[in-house]
Amino acid sequence: MMIRSKAPLRIGLAGGGTDVSPYSDIFGGAVLNATIDLYAVTTIEPTNNGTIEITLGNYDLSHTFQSEKKLSVEKPYELIAGVYNHIIEKFNLEPLSFKIHTYIEVPQGSGLGTSSTLVVSILGAFAEWLKLPLGKYDIAHMAYEIERIDLKMSGGKQDQYAATFGGINFIEFYKDDKVIVNPLDIKPHIKRELELCLLLYFTDTQRLSSEIINEQIKNVQTNNQVSIEAMHHLKEQALRMKDSLLKGNLKELGELLHFGWLNKKQIAHNISNTLIDTIYTTAINYGATGGKISGAGGGGFLFFFCPKNTKLTVSKELLRFGGKIQPFQFTSDGLITWTLE
Repeated sequence: MMIRSKAPLRIGLAGGGTDVSPYSDIFGGAVLNATIDLYAVTTIEPTNNGTIEITLGNYDLSHTFQSEKKLSVEKPYELIAGVYNHIIEKFNLEPLSFKIHTYIEVPQGSGLGTSSTLVVSILGAFAEWLKLPLGKYDIAHMAYEIERIDLKMSGGKQDQYAATFGGINFIEFYKDDKVIVNPLDIKPHIKRELELCLLLYFTDTQRLSSEIINEQIKNVQTNNQVSIEAMHHLKEQALRMKDSLLKGNLKELGELLHFGWLNKKQIAHNISNTLIDTIYTTAINYGATGGKISGAGGGGFLFFFCPKNTKLTVSKELLRFGGKIQPFQFTSDGLITWTLE
């Protein structure tokens, strides 16, 4: 028997950072994101030899553990161990024996929510195999608990919900971990135009998002008004962009992305750098009307809104910086699981 699962990565269109505690607990957060056809994939094959064999496809690494009720949480296997430990404890299960293989279709740490999406994919595979009674909100919240509480990994809440639900969503965050996912009913031709005009560019760099996020958290805790005011503006950006998409007013999109770009850089240092600033300026000079660093910042993917017929020109200019253009399409599906007998 083989159990498969896949969960889509996301691009964060607006409001990123306002889903991170303590900001979301104090002020309430809001983000707008869209899942794309790039995936985190998990395969589980049950065995009966008393071992747990983990293979990380992205790193070409494998490790075999003895089957126990609690695995040691050691890098780079901490995400799989964290999911396993959480499930065994929560559902009071006996030790399991299996092979598990994971991979992500982009480099980890590139700003598309890779770690959280992988956790959702792993969790989905276990839920499929063990027939766990988990709905979408349950899986997303459990993925959040595993990353942020059990493994103490810095970050927000949006990625787990985006990967689980899929589609273009306006997601609201409140205190006590309350989350509301609002799927947006965007007119098909507006969705197609948005997809056509967005240029996703990989800088061929990766970054440690935890350092940026920890500074953002500290800025809220110490009442840094510049950082907090910038986060208020990012939440406003998400609300305005939601209205623009629902009304089919894409002319405002570039302006709203640029508004977010200016404010995002105020919430913590190292969100941008000289290379990213130069790439952004070049894209604007050749026809883009706005853009965004995907994820916490510091590297990885950027995307730009290129209206009319400017996308090809912008693409050619950005390739001079040594990165690559990443084709994508929006996906309406979130986490998908299945079993092969």
